Amino acid sequence: MEPWPHHSLLVAVDSNVLLDLADGNESVLDALNTIRARLTNVRFVVTPSVFQEMAHLALKGSVVARQKLARHALHQLREWQFDLLEIVPVGHGIVERIAQRLRGVDLLPEEEVHDSLILAEAALLDCAVLLTSDSHLRGLDYARLTWELNACDVSVPVIATPREVVRKFFR
Repeated sequence: MEPWPHHSLLVAVDSNVLLDLADGNESVLDALNTIRARLTNVRFVVTPSVFQEMAHLALKGSVVARQKLARHALHQLREWQFDLLEIVPVGHGIVERIAQRLRGVDLLPEEEVHDSLILAEAALLDCAVLLTSDSHLRGLDYARLTWELNACDVSVPVIATPREVVRKFFR
């Protein structure tokens, strides 16, 4: 099936990517530039859970340096051309059920509620890619993830680290 003519390819970014970008991490900068150069009509998005985590870090972060990075990242979202996406209220319940399912079948540890929410949001929002450095998300059994997300009738984003994007696709 052909994509809609003006349908953007969504790339969701995790909190760690935003913090690394705020810190000037070259792998993240190279990954974003590589994706923008290689994909047409791409749109980088921040999911609600990522935004909430960044706001929490910016306001109440226990490490001053991370607090400053979070504030900087939030102030730069528009300049970096990242869009904040919201999910309609009924969608929050769907996200929570998908997240619970991912933890319930041991794809993610029970205590990784936040990671499961980020992944569920990216799936529900039909993101093609979830860009993250999180080892819990990167270590997922992708075949099982595909099975579980297909059962929930949501898309299955490719989960990649900035370094993987650069290593595999940088010209």
